[in-house]
Amino acid sequence: MSASPVQGVLEGMPRRLYPCTPTRLLTWLDCPRRYRFTYLDRPAPPKGPPWAHTGLGTSVHTALASWWRLPPGERTSERGAQLVRSGWVDEGYRDDAQSQAVRERAARWVRDYLADVDPGAEPIGVERTVSAPTAALVLSGRVDRIDERPDGSIAIVDYKTGRRPLGDDDARSSLALAVYAVAAARTLRRPCALVELHHLPTGTVAAAVHGDGSLRRKVAEAESIAREARAADEAYAAGDDGEQTFPARTSASCGWCDFRAACPQGRAAAPQRRPWDAVEDDEPDVPDLESGPSQRPPGGSPG
Repeated sequence: MSASPVQGVLEGMPRRLYPCTPTRLLTWLDCPRRYRFTYLDRPAPPKGPPWAHTGLGTSVHTALASWWRLPPGERTSERGAQLVRSGWVDEGYRDDAQSQAVRERAARWVRDYLADVDPGAEPIGVERTVSAPTAALVLSGRVDRIDERPDGSIAIVDYKTGRRPLGDDDARSSLALAVYAVAAARTLRRPCALVELHHLPTGTVAAAVHGDGSLRRKVAEAESIAREARAADEAYAAGDDGEQTFPARTSASCGWCDFRAACPQGRAAAPQRRPWDAVEDDEPDVPDLESGPSQRPPGGSPG
């Protein structure tokens, strides 16, 4: 008895929407090799040791989310600092003394930040997952905070703990923030134009107001990146995991890559960074390690 043929996609049938997050899209844009390691290879290559800056960011985000879940009468700035200490992720540091010093620095950031936050201004969402379909994609992501504005619209708030100060151009150019705005508007059935980056180390807020046109352009950018990522996914499923489809896009950031042990090009491009380098006060050259690039790099390789 012969085997039944595999049924293909019928001609003229609509193609399934491609599910993706901003992180997935920006990983493809940043480095196709790292994208393959992260999303396609199973099992994935072993990662290196945990990074102190990752634990720092997780600790701050968790404390702020937990603070909003308290009864309003318990939302004091000092309670926020205590939440940082009690939920501290103690991984990747040089020693206990460094971990404790960075923990107190992060607790101070959160305490100072919350001193200017109205504890009674209840957010619409905290760590809320939102999603929206486009013509080709299903975009989704988890938003740190969604605020209600006086006019009934909503605003996206994204916490940042990286070393680099942020400006309004960062908020305006961010693909992730625009995707969150589109997805939140669809999920919550409210208009969303304002996006904000709250930078905890400096206590500053970078903001941008999107119009319909700028959001359409960001969705088109996401769809363009996703077309490449989807084609690579399909090539991989067909057996292509090679250099032409998944090149290593090398830069100084290769020193921070989780998968550098599996990537000879990355090891040659930059020296291995120590797990605690990004939290050292005197470290001179630390890239933005919280997110991938928001724009397509000219010529292919990010500088």
